[in-house]
Amino acid sequence: MLLFLLFVSVPLIEIALFIKVGGLIGLWPTLAIVVITAFIGTLLMRTQGANALMRLRQSMERLEDPSEPLADGAMIIFAGALLLTPGFFTDAIGLLLLLPPVRRAVFRYVKARVHVQSFTVSSGPGPEPRESDDIIDADYEEIPPSRRGIGHGGRH
Repeated sequence: MLLFLLFVSVPLIEIALFIKVGGLIGLWPTLAIVVITAFIGTLLMRTQGANALMRLRQSMERLEDPSEPLADGAMIIFAGALLLTPGFFTDAIGLLLLLPPVRRAVFRYVKARVHVQSFTVSSGPGPEPRESDDIIDADYEEIPPSRRGIGHGGRH
């Protein structure tokens, strides 16, 4: 039921905001704001996404719990999707999610309500052991006997 309410209420909020803002500043400035926020949001998402990926790698290298960097990355992706969706309401939520203090607060809120049963660290997927190591992958070129310089008594 909550999902249904979101799918109905968010577009209605967006339409109402478009009408209000468009009535105050006009059509073209309203459309310009939507395009500019999408562009800025994309830039912010790229830089913050790269930072989140770096923090995730560092936590994995230190064998720490990666849940916060993973959640951070997920919220950044969600924020980017909201910013690319035309509208003022979704842009406001997307911009809020791009603020690290807001993401930390959301993470703390979710973490307080989710219980992790277990957490294990493994070395990760590696090459599967082969039954036989006598296979060599190589390229070859066939050289005709006239160019070899060997065989036939060393004559060319």
